[in-house]
Amino acid sequence: MSAVLAAAGLERTHPGTRPRPWARRERHRALRGVDLQLAPGERLGLVGRSGSGKSTLLRCLLALDVPDAGTVHCDGRPVRPGRAPGLRWFRRRVQYVPQDPASTLDPRMTVGALVAEPLRALAVPDDHRAAVATALRRVRLDPALTDRRPGELSGGQAQRVALARALAPAPEVLLADEPVSGLDLAVRRQVVELLGDLSAEGGLALLLVSHDLSVVSRLCPRTVVLDDGVVVEDRATGALLADPHHPATRALVAAVPRLPA
Repeated sequence: MSAVLAAAGLERTHPGTRPRPWARRERHRALRGVDLQLAPGERLGLVGRSGSGKSTLLRCLLALDVPDAGTVHCDGRPVRPGRAPGLRWFRRRVQYVPQDPASTLDPRMTVGALVAEPLRALAVPDDHRAAVATALRRVRLDPALTDRRPGELSGGQAQRVALARALAPAPEVLLADEPVSGLDLAVRRQVVELLGDLSAEGGLALLLVSHDLSVVSRLCPRTVVLDDGVVVEDRATGALLADPHHPATRALVAAVPRLPA
């Protein structure tokens, strides 16, 4: 089966710090020849310690950053940052769920306006009011919340609104960046189950970016481990947890917190 989203040979170097005043700025290689493939309907975990390159890879996959080398393809079409109208086809297929929805939901807008915003931006021709209600129901929120503002929501509700925003354009792929890291354990479990249900019900491909293997193991049959900009493991999640090969993977497994059963 061909990949719905694929990266091949991604390289990205960022300016680093100066070792001393007036010295040449050091360079940091954030990605070193990264390959990654996500099949239609697949749930894939991407894990790594802080500074491993996860955020840079995510930005390249979202066409928000230009790699120094390598390519990103969606449904076989090349993807590169550019003007918004030229990327509408891509944004309708690939949507993003941020780590901290409170920082991305405009406090002046209602829930209904927030969920409808990507529909307008991407020129989706459907009935937007109906699409908003459908998206809210999919994330198990009452459409009656459309007139509320983010400040009136709990953390779990805000994360579900962020999910509804991403789902409203009916994407094929969801890229979720640490989607439960700021939630308490009970709400975290609910959101993890919701992500799994959304993928199973709609055939949605999910790339779950996290440093927490306990969350990834509940959702993703396959996991990619990134360390120092290199893919060091790409295996079935159960096998990876049972027998981690790389030192970076062993450190992540050792740090796994246990979610309540």
